[in-house]
Amino acid sequence: MKNRYFFLLVVTLLAMNGCKHKIAIKYPLAKKVDTVDNYFGTKIADPYRWLENDTSAETAAWVRAENAATNDYLSKIPFRDKIRERLTRIWNYPRYGVPFKEGSCYFYFKNDGLQNQSVLYVKKGLEGEARVLLDPNKFSADGTIALAGTSVSHDGKYLAYSIARSGSDWNEVQVMEIESGRVLPDTLEWVKFSGMSWQNSGFYYSRYDAPKKGMEFSKKNEFQKVYFHTVGTSQREDKLIYQNLKYPQRNYGAAVSEDQRFLILYESESTSGNAIYCRDLSKPAMPFRQLTEGFDYEYHVVDNVGDKLLVVTNNKAPRKKLVMVDPADPGQGRWKTLIPEREDVLESVSLAGGVLVAEYMQHASSRAFLYNPDGKVLHEMNLPGIGTMAGFSGKKGENVAFYGYSSFTFPLTTYKYDLSQNKSDVFNRPEIDFDPELYEVKQVFYPGKDKTRIPMFIVHRKGMKLNGANPTLLYGYGGFNINLTPNFSLGRLLFLENGGIYAVANLRGGGEYGEEWHKAGTKERKQNVFDDFIAAAEYLVAEKYTSPAHLAIMGGSNGGLLVGACMTQRPELFRAAIPQVGVMDMLRYHKFTIGWAWASDYGTSETKEGFDYLVKYSPLHNIREGVEYPATLAFTADHDDRVVPAHTFKFMATLQAKQKGNNPVLVRIETKAGHGAGKPTAKQIDEAADLWSFLFYNLGMTFK
Repeated sequence: MKNRYFFLLVVTLLAMNGCKHKIAIKYPLAKKVDTVDNYFGTKIADPYRWLENDTSAETAAWVRAENAATNDYLSKIPFRDKIRERLTRIWNYPRYGVPFKEGSCYFYFKNDGLQNQSVLYVKKGLEGEARVLLDPNKFSADGTIALAGTSVSHDGKYLAYSIARSGSDWNEVQVMEIESGRVLPDTLEWVKFSGMSWQNSGFYYSRYDAPKKGMEFSKKNEFQKVYFHTVGTSQREDKLIYQNLKYPQRNYGAAVSEDQRFLILYESESTSGNAIYCRDLSKPAMPFRQLTEGFDYEYHVVDNVGDKLLVVTNNKAPRKKLVMVDPADPGQGRWKTLIPEREDVLESVSLAGGVLVAEYMQHASSRAFLYNPDGKVLHEMNLPGIGTMAGFSGKKGENVAFYGYSSFTFPLTTYKYDLSQNKSDVFNRPEIDFDPELYEVKQVFYPGKDKTRIPMFIVHRKGMKLNGANPTLLYGYGGFNINLTPNFSLGRLLFLENGGIYAVANLRGGGEYGEEWHKAGTKERKQNVFDDFIAAAEYLVAEKYTSPAHLAIMGGSNGGLLVGACMTQRPELFRAAIPQVGVMDMLRYHKFTIGWAWASDYGTSETKEGFDYLVKYSPLHNIREGVEYPATLAFTADHDDRVVPAHTFKFMATLQAKQKGNNPVLVRIETKAGHGAGKPTAKQIDEAADLWSFLFYNLGMTFK
């Protein structure tokens, strides 16, 4: 009798738990069209092709209906408002960027807490009185016009700044006179993937020709050109510096050395590998001279020392080295190695205070060393611990520099650094409504499917019991040589303080161990990335951190592809999935905006070899009828012109049509937003509230 009572109690509790996750959803009906593509004899249906037209009335109606269904579901989560209140409270603290100097002035960004956009301040000397130089919050009432980039002239007289509307990658550039704060008439349009590099009273920048009306956010970006703009003139008068009509799908950018002697031109045709050209500006008649050929390796010019250039490269050094190149005689046989390749990955080199400051990555965490100009190690910088160094800023002839440092439970803190004494002092440390001492960060190494040793960070409250029942969020990226190092996230704090475990897997495809690690997750080897992520999930389950019933996965952009591939390959392993602005249609990704540049990582369906491996994992094409997929909340935005929203639209329309069972499969489509950059604080909090409400609810968590 006692056993029977226990059995009935268990059944009742399970039923109650199941009901908790059953909010009724009526998905919008998406029409199907008879569109079929033939790839080397294989016919692939694309019934939601019409959703690629992001400006059509039909697509707009579908977006409204999807958002209505998602909002209806989220509104029924009982603690959604409390989560938003908590997020607003912990978000509200002053935070500072790393100071940088031009001329006699220091510049830095500051956000008072809930300002939609951070404000740029300037002061004369470190002890001078700070004043607001540029407040992007005045660009628009809702904060959706953001500051995308800044560049100060070498004499500190002018500020060139780019703005982005609604999160688009398209920028407009304007110029301000710093002393008076007067915005000049100069306005440059159709600027994209470009910096602004000053030479005297003008700057170099890159732009495209104006796209056809209605195609601004989807048309391929081709024929990028480099121009020089002189302050006080119109864009029509800008001087064309470089174009290459023979290769429309190549990108070009220009940078001037600190002493304004050399102009460096960067040429690339994908997201990895580039060629560099150089022009000696002290000899105006001299044309560009090519210093490196092909796109197999990466080259970044740090600066010049006299008539020589310092270049960081992975040529014959997968984990990178620093070499000295003579632009008048650039043959590789005459390069001088100053800092040779070592076991750790060389991320960057800066010139400051008469020394070389080299930032390294060791097992996805920062280290830094000082070298003399001949490449001899002087000493290691004393960094605060496991974390990420960012924004090192210093000048060649000055001993004072600045840098930022952060970790999972450690918000970005800025440090003033004395290079001659190797001494760091806190410059700005934020105070937040969160006690980091209650939590621990550890790094584990787990075996991948092929026994590759893969690092993973795990963050949770100290003393947590590993009983297999802890709600856990696993995050990953695994692509484009990008590193996932310890970073700080306000929204994640809420998950941790409510008993969650956060894990970050450093998958192949990233750059955590150099170019070989990157290449091991590209093209026909891309499945390694998904296998590494699945192995991370299986490790967390095997070590009793969690179980499939309590495990969620999340990733953005290429990480959205990662989530889409893993949830379709192993749906039973995850309780919830959050793909953000993901690349979901691997057969057509290269046909939109800058997608063609990703071919070095993905390959394309234009070749049979590429089609054969892409179709095997493309998330859109691997959704099966009658399978119960994890509870899914996908994120995209109407102005995302990098990973166009059609990827998510088509993926979610297909998932909703084929999903079996009661797990919700919803999409949140942000308006007046893009791929993520420049998103105002108000939208960030709203998005975070919806994300964490969905995860808490579907992982069975109780918000405290």
